[in-house]
This record gives sequence, C-alpha cells and structure tokens, in this order.
Amino acid sequence: MSLDTRDQQQQQLGGEDSLGGKFYPLYQWLFDEDSEFVKSVEKKLAQARMADNVEMFLSRSLAVGLIAGLGLWLLGSIAGYLFLQFIGWSPIVPLPESISPIARAIREPLIVLVSGLLLGSLGFAVGFGSIVSIPYFRANGRKREINVLLADSVAFMYALAVGGMNQLEILRAMAKADDTYGEVSKEFQSIVLETEYFDTDYRTAVRNQALESPSDELSQFLTDMLSILNSGGNLTDFLEDQKDKQMRTAKQEQKKLLDTMELFGEMYMTLSLFPLLLIIILVIMSMMGSGDQTMLLYGTVYGLIPLIGMGFLVLTSTVTQDEIGDGYLRPDAGEDFTVEEGIAVFNPGLVEEYTGDKKVFDHIKRQEGTYELMQILKAPHLFFRNHPKMVLVVTFPLTLLVLVGTVVAGSAPLSWDAMKAQPVWGTFIWVYVPLYLNLLPLSIFYEWNVRSRRAILGGLSENLRKLASANDTGMTLLESLKIVSETSSGKLAEEFETMHSKVNYGTSLKDALREFNNTYHIPRLARTVRLISEAQEASSQIQDVLSTAAKSSENQDDIDRERRTRTRMQMVIIIMTYLTLLAVMALLKIQFLDTMAGLAETSGQAAQETEEFSQAIDPDLLSMLFFHAVTLQALISSFIAGYIRNVEIISGVKYAVALATVALVAWTAVEQISSGGTEGGEALLLLVGSAGWSLWGQGRPSIRPGCNGSADTGGCNSFTRQSLLSAETDPFCLDSQFEFSRTYSHQYDNKPERTCGAGRVADSTNDDGVQGTNCQTGRCRQHD
Repeated sequence: MSLDTRDQQQQQLGGEDSLGGKFYPLYQWLFDEDSEFVKSVEKKLAQARMADNVEMFLSRSLAVGLIAGLGLWLLGSIAGYLFLQFIGWSPIVPLPESISPIARAIREPLIVLVSGLLLGSLGFAVGFGSIVSIPYFRANGRKREINVLLADSVAFMYALAVGGMNQLEILRAMAKADDTYGEVSKEFQSIVLETEYFDTDYRTAVRNQALESPSDELSQFLTDMLSILNSGGNLTDFLEDQKDKQMRTAKQEQKKLLDTMELFGEMYMTLSLFPLLLIIILVIMSMMGSGDQTMLLYGTVYGLIPLIGMGFLVLTSTVTQDEIGDGYLRPDAGEDFTVEEGIAVFNPGLVEEYTGDKKVFDHIKRQEGTYELMQILKAPHLFFRNHPKMVLVVTFPLTLLVLVGTVVAGSAPLSWDAMKAQPVWGTFIWVYVPLYLNLLPLSIFYEWNVRSRRAILGGLSENLRKLASANDTGMTLLESLKIVSETSSGKLAEEFETMHSKVNYGTSLKDALREFNNTYHIPRLARTVRLISEAQEASSQIQDVLSTAAKSSENQDDIDRERRTRTRMQMVIIIMTYLTLLAVMALLKIQFLDTMAGLAETSGQAAQETEEFSQAIDPDLLSMLFFHAVTLQALISSFIAGYIRNVEIISGVKYAVALATVALVAWTAVEQISSGGTEGGEALLLLVGSAGWSLWGQGRPSIRPGCNGSADTGGCNSFTRQSLLSAETDPFCLDSQFEFSRTYSHQYDNKPERTCGAGRVADSTNDDGVQGTNCQTGRCRQHD
C-alpha cells in the first residue's frame, strides 16, 4: 500500500475557524496547557491518530457541551414551570408561619431555576464528555487490534529478516502491509513518515513511536528492538525470540478472554431469568389487587427483555475482537494488479477507469454488466453463496407480498384484540413468516459461504510443513507447490495446482498467490500468503519462512480449537437457559393461568370468591405476552450465542430459526392443551398414565377393553367404563387433588361409587390397602 497520508483517516468534529475558534478563549480561561487533563487528551489524540490539536479539540468539546447544556437548561426550566402550573407543589414538611409567605414567593422561581440547572448541567456533562471520550475509545480500539495482530506482525518481520532484508527495508515493508496487519502497520507508517519528511533518523523515530503507541506490548517490543539496533545485535535472532514470545502471549491473552466470556455467560444466565421473575411478581401483584400492572408487563416483555440482550451484546463486544481485516491483498503503488471486490455487476473493475472518455469503453462496461447479470441468472445459488446477504434483496419483497396477501385475505389479525384472541396465529403471521422467509435462506447461504471458504484452512498448517520440507531439498517454491499438490488432497492442494498452472501460463507467482488469497479473502490466510509472497521475491529458498508460516498457522489452530471448545459450553449454557425459561413459561400458563381461569367459572360461594380474587387477570393477554416473551428471548439468545461462538452477529441466524421454531411448536402444544378441549389434555394424560400403569401394574388386573372401550368384553373385575358424570361436585376431588379414602383389602369387590365434578375423572386405585381417587379432566371412571 502507498504511504501517502490520503489513506489516513481524518477526524473532523467541526470547523476550527468557526466553532472551535469562537470558544478558544473559554478554553484558555478554563484549562492550563500543562495540566494533566490536557496532556492526557493530547496523548490519546495521538494514540487514536486523530488529526486535531488538543486546543481546538477541547474548544469544540466545550462548544458542544455548552450548546447541549443551554438547550437542556431551557427545556428543564419550561418543564419546571409547566409542572407547577398543571400539577402544583406543596411542602412535605409544614413550614413555620413566619417564613411561609417568603417560601410561597420564591417557590416557583426556585423550582424553575433548580430544574433548569439540573438538566443544563446534565446536558453539558453529556455533550462535553461524549466528545472528549472519542479519542479514548478509539485509542482503546487500536490497542486491542494491535495486540491481536502483533504476533503475526513479528513473524512477518522475522520472515523478512531471514530473507535478507536490512532494518530499514523491514520497517518499510511493515509500513506497506496495512491491508494485512492493520493498526500495527500504521504504527510503522508513522516511523517511516517521520524519517522521510522530518529528517529524523529511524532510531529516534522508533523511540518516539514507542512512547506514543496505545499498546504497551508494541511499545515494549519497539523499545527492545531499539536496544538491539543501538547495540549492534543480531536483529534476526531477536525477532525469532520475539516471535515465540508473542505466540505464547497470544495464547495467554486468549485464555484470559475465554475466562471473561465464561463469567459473562454466567451473568447472562442470571440476567435472562430476571424478566421471568418480574413477570411472575407482576401477575401475583395483579391478583392481589395491587393495581393494574398491564403497562409494567408490556414494558417487561417488549422493553426489558430486548434491553438486557442488547446490553449483554454490547458488554461482550467490549472484550471480544472481531476478525481484523477483510482478507484482500491489494497491490502496492505502481503495480498492475486488480482486486475484484464486491459484486461484479456493480464493480466492473479496470474498465471503470476509462469510461466516459470514449464510447467503446462505455459499450464494454455495458456488455460486462450484461454478462455478469446473465451469470447470476444462470447460477443464482452460487451468487447467493458468495454474497449471502444479497438473498435479502429477494426475500424481503417476497415477505411484503405474503403479508399483504394475508391481510387482503383476512387471515392476519389487524387489531390488538384480534392478536390476543389468536396469539399463536397472529404472531406466526407477523413474526414467524418474515423470520422464516428471510432468516432461513440467509442462514443457509451464509453457512455455505463460511464452510466453502474455511475449507481451505483445514490442511493449511500441514501443507505449509510439506512446502517447507520440499523447499529445503533445493526445490523452488513453484516446484514445491507442484509436488505438494500431487501428494496431497483437498481444496488447498487443488489451489496449489491452479497456481502452478497460472505461473506456467505467464502469471507471476506473487500475483498467483494474491489471486488465490482474494478468492477466499480470509484474514488469517491473507497474513500467511503475504508473508510467503514477500519472502519469495528475495529468494526461492525460503524454507525458514515457510516453517515460520506453518508454526504461526499451528499456533492459530490451537487458539481456534480452544476457543471453539470453551465457547461451545457458553453456547450450550445460553440455549439451556432459554429452554428452562420456555418450560417455566409453559408450566405457568398451563398450571396457573388456566387453573385460575377455570376456577373463576365454577359455581358456588367459593367460586365467587375465587372469581373476585382473579378478576384482575386477563388470561388471553397474559398468554400472548408469555408467547411474545419466549419468542423475543429465543431471538436474543440465538444472536448472543452466535456472537460468542464466532464473534459475528449473523452467525446466530441459524440458532434464531431453530430456537424460534422450538418456541412456536411448544406454545402451539400449550395452547392445544389449554384451549383445545379435553381431547388434547386427555390424550397426553392417557399416554403418561398408560406408560406408568405398564411399569407399575405388572401382574395386576388390567383395564379391560370391555371396561375401557376395547374389544374384550369379558368379566371386568377392575375398572368399569362409565359415562361422563354431570354436575355433581365431589367434595374430595377439587383442582386435580389426590384424595385418599378409607382402607380396602386387595379384593376388587363392593367398592362404593364415587362421583366427580363435571369433566373430571375419579381414578380409583388399590395399592397396599389404600383406596385413592385422582380427579382430572376427561372421562370419569369408578370401581364396580
């Protein structure tokens, strides 16, 4: 990459001659240029590589703070005045008569003044603090990226030293590799630019950058390297030692990160259950007559649950590091090499530079666009595999058409009451249909894209070892590629053979390596290819470089393997926590809400008291809120699990589809058991009861078909099928309680008839002389 300053990000927060210049006198009045605060901000500006001097930066910060403070002061004063006019105010503590007139006189202006000052101070603090915090956040972000890339950067420098480059050439090569080594390369850019434009010797430039670097690790590395340079030591041996040290440090940092992630996983397991506890408390408070808690329930479901998830994602992102770089290797200044990025239809490539001058190039551009469009239409699945997010361009309009169709057909609920009446169906139409139509194709093509690109990394370390061994025998790198491609299998071996063929047809080996890398554009692969391509230009015997690349790849394999193992446990914890929440919500709906609603419909004085006790409960509303809560929790838990797993939000899409489906199926079953009549509940109870009887009743008389509805009509000496008994309430069997009656012998004769309430079952059993009656919903059976 070019070392010109046009690639440096220019951070402008406002015009220096306008806003900052007008408030510069205020800066001079408030701050001392030698104060610790000003020096700290100046250092962070340098570490963040922001093109601002500290005077103008703080002047603009003061301007923003004062503008925000004045705005909120005015808003607070108006709010205080309106509060007094419409609500009023009375003293909490009675005032003496002597000062009461004075208090009444100054009450209104004092309240207006205090409310204005409070909000104004808050506005100034937020405005000034938010601007001043920008360099701190950016410097911290650069520090994290430098620490992640430092091990690979030192390995790259070692490979260059082994290849025969001197000290200045190594510094220049590192400065040009910003497409691969990111912020580490920019630190070396500062060193090179200082030596070129300020006539500073490179040792002094290295010392200055060691003082300004946001990373303590890089600062220590530069200081140690400067000691070697000043003493005339062997730079190659130093870089080899530092390479091994940084690899060990990278593993230690990874372990610390994973320990922190485990702590966060335990925190989320606790925090995600807090909304469930709050919902239960609010429902109980409503039953106890503590007022209408509906708005708090709405806030818990639609506000608190998403906020907890978003907060945890933000908290996790502060300690994790996304994969750095886009994986593309770009040409240096003056090189004739084109990088094909993005979508070919919108990025014609080289011809774009010549369009507008001559019509022939415009025609070529149109033809190229038509050709690329036809290629997409011929194989759309390959296009969506390479660009998975583009599938949303197709699925989003399709989703709108489906939703409009359901509305026109009258199938979609259009009001809140209709949604409460059919919570599962309404949520399915408005949430699950868009989710399936958009996220399911996206997850399929994204996973296909990731697996197809990462398949190249499977045998990378092993094949690099083979290349080093072949090169050590005296073969050139090109010959080594041919030998390894013939003796190995897999995608990487095929790419080695392709590179060998390209070089035979006239492509340079460096360009062939870059084209291979840009096909997969994986940052880890880009760092390896960059190392090899730079070293092979100096010499064809680069076995030490290849061994270094293999060792770096193996170190990264170990880090990735440990991360997958540790994060798998965190992902399982998050998913199991969600399943626990879903089960509790389902049981709360079936065993609590439905029971209270059923008791409210019974007759008698007790039923009247129960109805008064539970009249504040709206079962339909709570059922809908419970379903929406588990659906939101499914989506949030999925994206958190995906982010922890791969440090990418989009990787949680597949979990979102799976967990949302679990929530939909589970709540459909819950609604079927609750409101689908007695058949669903009876079927479930009969299934469980049959399994229990088969295990318990070995050698005991079975429920004969003639007594229970099957073909055998022989003598029934156990249970006799009875018709559903009506409205006689059994005093011993209420609300599915299990009542024990008097003791009987083991014989099944002369048992008294027992009756149940409407729609309940009296299952009389005889176990060790105890007669029991279990009343449940369904048929009513009794002893002969």
